[in-house]
Amino acid sequence: MENVFEAKDAQNYINRINNLVEETHGLWGRMTVDQMLAHCCVSYEMVYEPEKHKKPGSIAKFILKTFVKPKVVSEKAYPHDSPTAPQFIIKERRNFEEEKKRLIGFIQKTQQLGATAFDGKESFSFGKLKSQEWNNMFAKHLNHHLSQFGV
Repeated sequence: MENVFEAKDAQNYINRINNLVEETHGLWGRMTVDQMLAHCCVSYEMVYEPEKHKKPGSIAKFILKTFVKPKVVSEKAYPHDSPTAPQFIIKERRNFEEEKKRLIGFIQKTQQLGATAFDGKESFSFGKLKSQEWNNMFAKHLNHHLSQFGV
């Protein structure tokens, strides 16, 4: 699995994103390319802009930590058409260039902060995660959706 904290791997994601155009269609699923970019930004918003999202309550957090976390932080790829958490659903169209710029900025910021900044960092939904778990979560989500759009 790629390492989002390594400059070379982060640049690989950015290159893949830069291969997208507004007319790029997904190979599966219903999202448009602009919605996919906005959807991928949500993971980073929960780290860098947490005020944009409602924190899960104690029961929801227990369910997330117990049942969802193992699937999200493992290295096993997501299957096509995996269920999407409500806060990740982007219903309206977005500005393609703005979302592309935001996602690239989040990837760069994460890489520059490095693995040490994420080791033991509290996740919005899953509690404290190791840097490897953060990496897996970010990398596999990006891979899943960039592959969905053929890049």
